[in-house]
Amino acid sequence: MTVRLTRRSVLAGALASGAMTSTVCAPAIAQNAPRVVVIGGGFAGAGFARALKHIANNVNVTLVETHRTFTACPFSNHVIAGLRDLSAQQFTYEKVAADGVTMAFEPAIAVDAGSRTVTLRSGTPLMYDRLVIAPGISFNWSALPGYDEAAAKIMPHAWHAGEQTELLRRQLEAMEDGGTVLMSVPDNPMRCPPGAYERASLIAWYLKAKKPRSKIIVLDAKDQFSMQRLFQNAWKALYPGQIEWVGLSNGGKINSVDPKTRSLAGDFETYKGTVVNVIPPQKAGTIAQVAGVTDRTGWCPVDPITFESKIAPNVHVLGDATLVGTMPKSAFGAFAQAQICAAAIAKLFANATPDRPKLINTCYSVAAPDYGMSVAGVYQPVGNDYLEVEGAGGNSPVDAPQATRALEAKYAHGLFNTLTGETFG
Repeated sequence: MTVRLTRRSVLAGALASGAMTSTVCAPAIAQNAPRVVVIGGGFAGAGFARALKHIANNVNVTLVETHRTFTACPFSNHVIAGLRDLSAQQFTYEKVAADGVTMAFEPAIAVDAGSRTVTLRSGTPLMYDRLVIAPGISFNWSALPGYDEAAAKIMPHAWHAGEQTELLRRQLEAMEDGGTVLMSVPDNPMRCPPGAYERASLIAWYLKAKKPRSKIIVLDAKDQFSMQRLFQNAWKALYPGQIEWVGLSNGGKINSVDPKTRSLAGDFETYKGTVVNVIPPQKAGTIAQVAGVTDRTGWCPVDPITFESKIAPNVHVLGDATLVGTMPKSAFGAFAQAQICAAAIAKLFANATPDRPKLINTCYSVAAPDYGMSVAGVYQPVGNDYLEVEGAGGNSPVDAPQATRALEAKYAHGLFNTLTGETFG
């Protein structure tokens, strides 16, 4: 089913299904000043901390975050293409602290689920009644021979926004016209499944404007990807001959990389690029592994009602690190999970039964500054997983006129501003 989405309708639906749980009056909490420690200050972690304080202000909430400034990944592709400064992606925790959340700006290095203790790098122990881990992703360096943190300084991944984002931008700016950009995309699961194809689109936009004799080759470990028809139609219309996509069946899966020669070796041939963007295979953030809440997949299985870990009691996991059935990993999804988990934990503290939730997820992508498109889905618990509600979501229309594409590009900006405002503003 195809649906026509607006930023307002999507956000309203999300609030009704998940985020609005933060405004529902929770039962009076029975115990005195329960303690919740949150590790990770992104859309999931900071969103959860604020939501829980809004529901149950007498809960002591401590947010553990390494950096004093959060750099958002959504819209970082615009930075790479020179459409946006990195500063527009950066947010502080002042409003989070103003809601009564205690901030601890240093890494967590250990979790003892038995004693319910988080240890910070300084050695400071934090006791908790409930722990929420929202660590985002880390990279599975061993899964791609030749690619490691040193190689990323030559062939940036830019899949964590910040220094890597600016490095890739500088490399594109320095490339001579006629050069080739290579992009390697891993198999799912990965953070923001449409994000790589938006990046390819915006790099092509930059090349068309600044270096028209250059092209980008996308080497993909999949034969199908999110919003594929929408993206490929956009590429045909906007960048004919400038984007080459090589799927799994045609040798797109990369088996090894060589940073010295800026080359990527596939099943059938080796590709060399002037600028090489390698997005490596991913897994849950490091602290989730340290805490012992990941399974053999490298991700975190959770209860779909409360997001409590299926491995460690009294530990909840949110956002990109989780395994939640068919629900993709996105900032919007992470924020919605945070609201539901906050309501669930408030009820658990009150010895009440958490509500059975539904989750909306939406992703906006742009193929050019004035060319937007979107995908949305509604998810509900089925057994031990989240499954999409059939017929409740869909992509934006394939045959939409340019006026609609321009409007969806504006909605993309609006949704980003709303998410960051709700989380950090």
